[in-house]
Amino acid sequence: FFSLFRYLGTGQSLASLHFAFLIGKSTASVIIRETCVAIWDALHAAVMGQPHKEQWKEIADVFQQTCQFPNCAGAIDCKHIRIKKPVRSGSQYYNYKKYFSFVLFAMCDANYSFRYIDVGSYGSRSDSAVFAHSEFGKLLHDKALDLPEHTALPGTTSPAMPFVFVADEAFALGENLMRPYSSRGLSLARRVFNYRLTRARRVVECAFGILANKWRFLHTPIHLKLETAISAVKAACVLHNFVRARDGFNFEDSLTHSLHSHRPSVVRGHRQGAAVREQFTAYFISPHGALPWQLDAI
Repeated sequence: FFSLFRYLGTGQSLASLHFAFLIGKSTASVIIRETCVAIWDALHAAVMGQPHKEQWKEIADVFQQTCQFPNCAGAIDCKHIRIKKPVRSGSQYYNYKKYFSFVLFAMCDANYSFRYIDVGSYGSRSDSAVFAHSEFGKLLHDKALDLPEHTALPGTTSPAMPFVFVADEAFALGENLMRPYSSRGLSLARRVFNYRLTRARRVVECAFGILANKWRFLHTPIHLKLETAISAVKAACVLHNFVRARDGFNFEDSLTHSLHSHRPSVVRGHRQGAAVREQFTAYFISPHGALPWQLDAI
Protein backbone atom coordinates (compact mmCIF):
# COMPACT_ATOMS: atom_id res chain seq x y z
CA PHE A 1 0.00 0.00 0.00
CA PHE A 2 2.79 2.41 0.90
CA SER A 3 4.59 1.51 -2.32
CA LEU A 4 1.51 2.60 -4.30
CA PHE A 5 1.35 6.04 -2.71
CA ARG A 6 5.11 6.43 -3.05
CA TYR A 7 4.66 5.78 -6.77
CA LEU A 8 1.59 8.00 -7.26
CA GLY A 9 3.02 10.84 -5.17
CA THR A 10 6.56 10.87 -6.58
CA GLY A 11 6.55 8.98 -9.88
CA GLN A 12 9.49 6.85 -8.77
CA SER A 13 10.42 3.98 -11.05
CA LEU A 14 9.64 0.37 -10.24
CA ALA A 15 13.37 -0.13 -9.70
CA SER A 16 13.30 2.55 -6.97
CA LEU A 17 10.35 0.85 -5.31
CA HIS A 18 12.23 -2.44 -5.54
CA PHE A 19 15.13 -1.03 -3.49
CA ALA A 20 12.97 1.04 -1.12
CA PHE A 21 10.57 -1.74 -0.12
CA LEU A 22 12.63 -4.84 -0.96
CA ILE A 23 10.03 -6.21 -3.36
CA GLY A 24 10.41 -7.38 -6.94
CA LYS A 25 9.59 -5.00 -9.76
CA SER A 26 6.89 -7.33 -11.05
CA THR A 27 5.45 -7.52 -7.52
CA ALA A 28 5.41 -3.72 -7.30
CA SER A 29 3.57 -3.54 -10.63
CA VAL A 30 0.95 -6.04 -9.43
CA ILE A 31 0.50 -4.10 -6.15
CA ILE A 32 0.00 -0.84 -8.06
CA ARG A 33 -2.54 -2.38 -10.44
CA GLU A 34 -4.61 -4.24 -7.84
CA THR A 35 -4.63 -1.40 -5.32
CA CYS A 36 -5.59 1.19 -7.94
CA VAL A 37 -8.48 -0.98 -9.09
CA ALA A 38 -9.60 -1.39 -5.47
CA ILE A 39 -9.40 2.39 -4.85
CA TRP A 40 -11.48 3.08 -7.97
CA ASP A 41 -14.09 0.49 -7.02
CA ALA A 42 -14.32 1.79 -3.44
CA LEU A 43 -14.43 5.55 -4.14
CA HIS A 44 -15.90 6.01 -7.60
CA ALA A 45 -19.58 5.92 -6.63
CA ALA A 46 -19.00 8.01 -3.49
CA VAL A 47 -16.90 10.86 -4.92
CA MET A 48 -17.70 10.79 -8.66
CA GLY A 49 -21.27 9.62 -8.99
CA GLN A 50 -23.40 11.05 -11.81
CA PRO A 51 -25.23 14.17 -10.55
CA HIS A 52 -29.01 14.27 -10.46
CA LYS A 53 -31.16 17.26 -11.33
CA GLU A 54 -30.81 19.09 -8.02
CA GLN A 55 -27.05 18.53 -7.93
CA TRP A 56 -26.75 19.98 -11.46
CA LYS A 57 -28.50 23.10 -10.16
CA GLU A 58 -26.07 23.33 -7.23
CA ILE A 59 -23.11 23.02 -9.63
CA ALA A 60 -24.58 25.77 -11.81
CA ASP A 61 -25.09 28.03 -8.77
CA VAL A 62 -21.39 27.74 -7.87
CA PHE A 63 -20.35 28.51 -11.46
CA GLN A 64 -22.54 31.62 -11.35
CA GLN A 65 -21.08 32.74 -8.01
CA THR A 66 -17.41 32.11 -8.83
CA CYS A 67 -17.19 32.46 -12.63
CA GLN A 68 -20.28 34.58 -13.40
CA PHE A 69 -21.45 32.16 -16.09
CA PRO A 70 -25.13 31.25 -15.52
CA ASN A 71 -26.71 27.89 -16.36
CA CYS A 72 -23.25 26.28 -16.54
CA ALA A 73 -23.26 22.63 -15.47
CA GLY A 74 -19.54 21.93 -15.94
CA ALA A 75 -16.32 22.50 -17.87
CA ILE A 76 -14.83 19.81 -20.11
CA ASP A 77 -11.41 19.22 -21.64
CA CYS A 78 -8.95 16.50 -22.71
CA LYS A 79 -5.33 15.97 -21.68
CA HIS A 80 -2.58 13.68 -22.90
CA ILE A 81 -1.07 11.22 -20.40
CA ARG A 82 2.45 10.34 -21.56
CA ILE A 83 3.22 6.58 -21.63
CA LYS A 84 5.70 4.14 -23.09
CA LYS A 85 4.63 2.60 -26.40
CA PRO A 86 2.06 -0.15 -25.77
CA VAL A 87 2.86 -3.54 -27.25
CA ARG A 88 1.58 -4.06 -30.81
CA SER A 89 -0.26 -0.72 -30.82
CA GLY A 90 1.20 0.68 -34.04
CA SER A 91 0.66 4.44 -34.22
CA GLN A 92 -2.71 4.50 -32.43
CA TYR A 93 -1.26 6.06 -29.28
CA TYR A 94 1.21 8.32 -31.12
CA ASN A 95 0.00 11.91 -30.87
CA TYR A 96 0.68 15.06 -32.87
CA LYS A 97 3.35 16.15 -30.37
CA LYS A 98 5.33 13.07 -31.39
CA TYR A 99 5.16 10.96 -28.26
CA PHE A 100 2.94 8.10 -27.08
CA SER A 101 -0.03 8.89 -24.88
CA PHE A 102 -3.58 8.06 -24.01
CA VAL A 103 -6.24 10.66 -23.33
CA LEU A 104 -7.86 11.73 -20.07
CA PHE A 105 -11.23 13.35 -20.81
CA ALA A 106 -12.81 15.07 -17.82
CA MET A 107 -15.80 17.16 -16.83
CA CYS A 108 -15.38 19.13 -13.62
CA ASP A 109 -17.40 21.50 -11.48
CA ALA A 110 -16.44 24.97 -10.23
CA ASN A 111 -14.93 23.44 -7.07
CA TYR A 112 -12.25 21.75 -9.24
CA SER A 113 -13.66 18.27 -8.63
CA PHE A 114 -14.04 15.78 -11.46
CA ARG A 115 -17.67 14.78 -12.03
CA TYR A 116 -16.92 12.47 -14.94
CA ILE A 117 -13.77 11.02 -16.50
CA ASP A 118 -13.00 8.81 -19.48
CA VAL A 119 -9.46 7.38 -19.51
CA GLY A 120 -7.60 5.43 -22.18
CA SER A 121 -8.61 6.75 -25.61
CA TYR A 122 -5.94 6.69 -28.28
CA GLY A 123 -3.54 9.64 -28.19
CA SER A 124 -4.01 10.07 -31.93
CA ARG A 125 -7.72 10.89 -31.54
CA SER A 126 -9.07 14.44 -31.57
CA ASP A 127 -10.92 15.96 -28.60
CA SER A 128 -14.22 15.84 -30.45
CA ALA A 129 -13.76 12.14 -31.28
CA VAL A 130 -12.84 11.27 -27.68
CA PHE A 131 -15.89 13.19 -26.46
CA ALA A 132 -18.24 11.59 -29.00
CA HIS A 133 -17.14 8.06 -28.06
CA SER A 134 -17.25 8.66 -24.30
CA GLU A 135 -20.20 7.62 -22.16
CA PHE A 136 -20.68 11.25 -21.12
CA GLY A 137 -20.81 12.41 -24.74
CA LYS A 138 -23.38 9.77 -25.60
CA LEU A 139 -25.53 10.65 -22.57
CA LEU A 140 -25.41 14.35 -23.47
CA HIS A 141 -26.31 13.60 -27.10
CA ASP A 142 -29.23 11.42 -26.00
CA LYS A 143 -30.32 14.02 -23.38
CA ALA A 144 -29.99 11.37 -20.67
CA LEU A 145 -27.94 13.37 -18.12
CA ASP A 146 -31.01 14.47 -16.10
CA LEU A 147 -30.17 18.14 -16.60
CA PRO A 148 -32.64 20.66 -15.16
CA GLU A 149 -35.36 22.16 -17.32
CA HIS A 150 -34.55 25.29 -19.32
CA THR A 151 -34.31 28.33 -17.03
CA ALA A 152 -34.23 32.06 -17.73
CA LEU A 153 -30.90 33.73 -17.04
CA PRO A 154 -30.55 35.82 -13.81
CA GLY A 155 -32.41 39.13 -14.01
CA THR A 156 -34.51 38.06 -17.00
CA THR A 157 -37.83 36.32 -17.50
CA SER A 158 -37.26 35.01 -21.04
CA PRO A 159 -36.11 33.19 -23.03
CA ALA A 160 -35.69 29.97 -21.07
CA MET A 161 -32.09 28.83 -21.62
CA PRO A 162 -30.67 25.30 -21.44
CA PHE A 163 -27.98 24.24 -18.99
CA VAL A 164 -24.68 24.02 -20.82
CA PHE A 165 -21.12 22.74 -20.56
CA VAL A 166 -18.23 24.98 -21.56
CA ALA A 167 -15.31 23.81 -23.69
CA ASP A 168 -12.56 25.09 -25.97
CA GLU A 169 -12.63 25.35 -29.76
CA ALA A 170 -11.70 21.67 -30.21
CA PHE A 171 -15.27 20.64 -29.34
CA ALA A 172 -18.36 20.96 -31.52
CA LEU A 173 -20.94 23.59 -30.64
CA GLY A 174 -24.26 22.20 -29.44
CA GLU A 175 -27.40 23.17 -27.58
CA ASN A 176 -25.79 22.03 -24.31
CA LEU A 177 -22.16 22.62 -25.27
CA MET A 178 -20.67 26.11 -25.63
CA ARG A 179 -17.35 26.82 -27.34
CA PRO A 180 -15.70 30.19 -28.11
CA TYR A 181 -16.17 32.08 -31.34
CA SER A 182 -13.40 31.94 -33.90
CA SER A 183 -10.86 34.65 -33.06
CA ARG A 184 -10.99 36.38 -36.45
CA GLY A 185 -12.80 39.70 -36.82
CA LEU A 186 -14.88 39.42 -33.67
CA SER A 187 -17.36 42.05 -32.59
CA LEU A 188 -17.13 43.49 -29.09
CA ALA A 189 -20.03 41.33 -27.91
CA ARG A 190 -18.40 38.14 -29.16
CA ARG A 191 -15.06 39.04 -27.57
CA VAL A 192 -16.91 39.51 -24.28
CA PHE A 193 -18.55 36.09 -24.70
CA ASN A 194 -15.17 34.46 -25.30
CA TYR A 195 -13.80 36.11 -22.17
CA ARG A 196 -16.74 35.00 -20.04
CA LEU A 197 -16.58 31.45 -21.38
CA THR A 198 -12.83 31.28 -20.72
CA ARG A 199 -13.40 32.37 -17.11
CA ALA A 200 -15.68 29.37 -16.64
CA ARG A 201 -13.67 26.90 -18.73
CA ARG A 202 -10.38 27.55 -16.90
CA VAL A 203 -11.60 25.58 -13.87
CA VAL A 204 -10.97 22.30 -15.70
CA GLU A 205 -7.43 23.49 -16.53
CA CYS A 206 -6.90 24.26 -12.84
CA ALA A 207 -8.30 20.84 -11.90
CA PHE A 208 -5.76 19.15 -14.18
CA GLY A 209 -3.04 21.27 -12.58
CA ILE A 210 -4.03 20.27 -9.05
CA LEU A 211 -4.22 16.62 -10.11
CA ALA A 212 -0.73 16.58 -11.67
CA ASN A 213 0.92 18.47 -8.84
CA LYS A 214 -0.65 16.31 -6.15
CA TRP A 215 0.06 13.00 -7.92
CA ARG A 216 3.46 13.59 -9.48
CA PHE A 217 3.70 10.34 -11.41
CA LEU A 218 1.78 12.35 -14.03
CA HIS A 219 4.81 14.64 -14.52
CA THR A 220 6.82 11.87 -16.19
CA PRO A 221 6.11 9.13 -18.75
CA ILE A 222 4.29 6.20 -17.12
CA HIS A 223 6.41 3.05 -17.50
CA LEU A 224 3.66 0.57 -16.70
CA LYS A 225 1.52 -1.75 -18.78
CA LEU A 226 -1.29 0.16 -20.48
CA GLU A 227 -4.06 -1.34 -18.33
CA THR A 228 -2.12 -0.57 -15.14
CA ALA A 229 -1.39 2.99 -16.29
CA ILE A 230 -5.10 3.59 -16.98
CA SER A 231 -6.01 2.20 -13.55
CA ALA A 232 -3.42 4.47 -11.90
CA VAL A 233 -4.86 7.58 -13.58
CA LYS A 234 -8.41 6.62 -12.62
CA ALA A 235 -7.32 6.05 -9.02
CA ALA A 236 -5.54 9.42 -8.97
CA CYS A 237 -8.72 11.16 -10.17
CA VAL A 238 -10.95 9.69 -7.46
CA LEU A 239 -8.25 10.36 -4.84
CA HIS A 240 -8.13 13.94 -6.15
CA ASN A 241 -11.85 14.31 -5.41
CA PHE A 242 -11.45 12.64 -2.02
CA VAL A 243 -8.61 14.98 -1.03
CA ARG A 244 -10.48 18.03 -2.41
CA ALA A 245 -13.44 17.24 -0.19
CA ARG A 246 -11.21 16.91 2.90
CA ASP A 247 -8.49 19.51 2.39
CA GLY A 248 -9.99 22.20 0.18
CA PHE A 249 -8.06 24.05 -2.52
CA ASN A 250 -4.58 25.58 -2.57
CA PHE A 251 -4.26 27.91 -5.57
CA GLU A 252 -0.52 27.34 -5.94
CA ASP A 253 -1.18 23.68 -6.76
CA SER A 254 -2.83 24.64 -10.05
CA LEU A 255 -0.29 27.06 -11.46
CA THR A 256 1.75 24.56 -13.47
CA HIS A 257 1.28 21.02 -14.68
CA SER A 258 2.77 18.70 -17.26
CA LEU A 259 -0.42 17.36 -18.83
CA HIS A 260 -0.61 18.41 -22.45
CA SER A 261 -3.71 19.73 -24.19
CA HIS A 262 -4.94 18.40 -27.48
CA ARG A 263 -4.31 20.38 -30.64
CA PRO A 264 -7.51 22.25 -31.57
CA SER A 265 -9.26 20.81 -34.62
CA VAL A 266 -11.92 22.32 -36.84
CA VAL A 267 -15.34 20.97 -35.86
CA ARG A 268 -18.77 22.14 -36.86
CA GLY A 269 -21.60 23.12 -34.58
CA HIS A 270 -25.31 23.22 -35.40
CA ARG A 271 -27.93 25.92 -35.63
CA GLN A 272 -29.57 25.28 -32.27
CA GLY A 273 -26.21 25.57 -30.51
CA ALA A 274 -25.43 28.76 -32.43
CA ALA A 275 -28.76 30.27 -31.34
CA VAL A 276 -28.06 29.45 -27.68
CA ARG A 277 -24.59 30.98 -27.93
CA GLU A 278 -26.03 34.17 -29.45
CA GLN A 279 -28.46 34.43 -26.54
CA PHE A 280 -25.59 34.16 -24.04
CA THR A 281 -23.63 36.71 -26.07
CA ALA A 282 -26.47 39.23 -25.91
CA TYR A 283 -26.98 38.59 -22.19
CA PHE A 284 -23.31 39.19 -21.31
CA ILE A 285 -23.45 42.75 -22.68
CA SER A 286 -26.88 43.53 -21.24
CA PRO A 287 -27.36 45.45 -17.97
CA HIS A 288 -28.40 42.22 -16.24
CA GLY A 289 -25.44 40.12 -17.36
CA ALA A 290 -22.48 42.48 -17.86
CA LEU A 291 -19.53 42.55 -15.43
CA PRO A 292 -17.99 45.91 -14.48
CA TRP A 293 -14.47 44.84 -15.51
CA GLN A 294 -15.17 42.74 -18.60
CA LEU A 295 -14.39 45.45 -21.17
CA ASP A 296 -11.04 46.15 -19.52
CA ALA A 297 -10.22 42.43 -19.52
CA ILE A 298 -10.63 41.96 -23.27
